[in-house]
Parts: sequence; C-alpha cells; structure tokens
Amino acid sequence: MGEHINNPVPVVAIVVAAGSGSRLGADVPKALVPVAGVPLLTRAVAQLAAGGVGEVIVVAPVEGREPFVDALADAPVPVLWADGGAERQHSVAHGIALLPDLPEADADAQVVLVHDAARAFVPPEVVGRVIEAVRAGADAVVPVVPVSDSIRELVDDGSTVVDRASLRAVQTPQGFRRGVLEEAHWMVAESGVAVTDDAAAVEFSGRQVTLVEGSRDAFKVTEPLDLLLAEALVAQGRA
Repeated sequence: MGEHINNPVPVVAIVVAAGSGSRLGADVPKALVPVAGVPLLTRAVAQLAAGGVGEVIVVAPVEGREPFVDALADAPVPVLWADGGAERQHSVAHGIALLPDLPEADADAQVVLVHDAARAFVPPEVVGRVIEAVRAGADAVVPVVPVSDSIRELVDDGSTVVDRASLRAVQTPQGFRRGVLEEAHWMVAESGVAVTDDAAAVEFSGRQVTLVEGSRDAFKVTEPLDLLLAEALVAQGRA
C-alpha cells in the first residue's frame, strides 16, 4: 500500500458513458436511457456527488454530445467532457488526460474514481467507502459482492464446479491514487495489453488491489430486466 493520504484536493470521478445500449433495445445511448424519467448518467453523477466526489469527467461519444450535456445541465458538481475511445481502457485514458493540473505531490495523492454510468444506483456509502480506503493508504480499491449463483468452469471434457465461497463480483466505482492510475494506464498502453477494468491495469503494473464491501444496488444496467429492477429501486426510494 501507499502512504497515508490526508489531502484536501477534491476527489475526481471519471464516468464512462460511451456504451451503445444495444442490449437494452434502446434508441438512445445506454447512459441516456431514462429510469423514472431520469437518465442513468444523471443518476450516476448524483450518487457519486452524494458519496464525496467533487468533480466528474464524463467520457461520452464524440458525435451526439448535446443530449449528454443536457442530462448534466443541473449536475451537483463541475463536469468536464472527454471523447470515448475504441475500447473501455482507451476511454478511461482519455479521461485521465483531462485530470486537472496540480502540484506534483497533490497530483500523485489525489483520489480518482473510475465509474460506469450504467451502475447508476451505487449507494453513496459505497462511494465513500472506496474513497476512504484510498485515503487510508491503498493504491487501488475495488468494491465487491459475493457471488450468489453456482459457478461451473468449462474444461476440455465438460465442466467442473467452482467453489463460489472464494469468488467475488467486481463493481465500480474503483478508486485509485492518481499517480498509480496514471502509471498503470501508461504501462498497459506501452505494452499493448488489453484489460477488462482499471484494477487489472494496476495489477499489471505490479501493485496490489484492496477489496471493500460493495452493494447489490450497484448492479450494472445491461438488459431490459435490469431496467425493471432499476424502476423498482426508484419506487422504493432507494435511489
């Protein structure tokens, strides 16, 4: 782990919002799909702000940017805009490039979160838990939940049961010391390595990842059934 961080620099969240939403059957990009009349992107930024984020960098498609901007016209925190890339890791790298200029010591220690706009209902306490773990000294922090389904691994002659007791499902926001995240993305770009998330990039750079408790409410809206669950959360006042 890194040194303890006691730093007044605002927490910045890079929000990845460049998904197409094709699996939702929507006629708008996924981040703009409404739940109870409010776009997922709007809800995601509100949850991050409630959890302690002071500024967001939204990575959105280059074409058709206006409705994304409209969705955050009344955002509770300042918003910057970055262009989406060919793959998720490229999109995050574009967001990293827009991090504000700071003195070297502050920049290295600044807490940066990376979050999927589709996880629009992450509870503020999970966001806060990630931030505090980074401030307490972790280089990288990932919220996780236990795997509830039985899992089988495909092998050459069929499949075999995997002990789910040792498995965890990974969520966002993932949190990092800024210097750690910048170094990790530089290394994967130089090596041409493909990673599925930012924690994997940090592990590739040789650093450890710390796990904290996530929430079932931080599910990723991917398919039509997820929208029904999202509507139910809003109806219950949990978002």
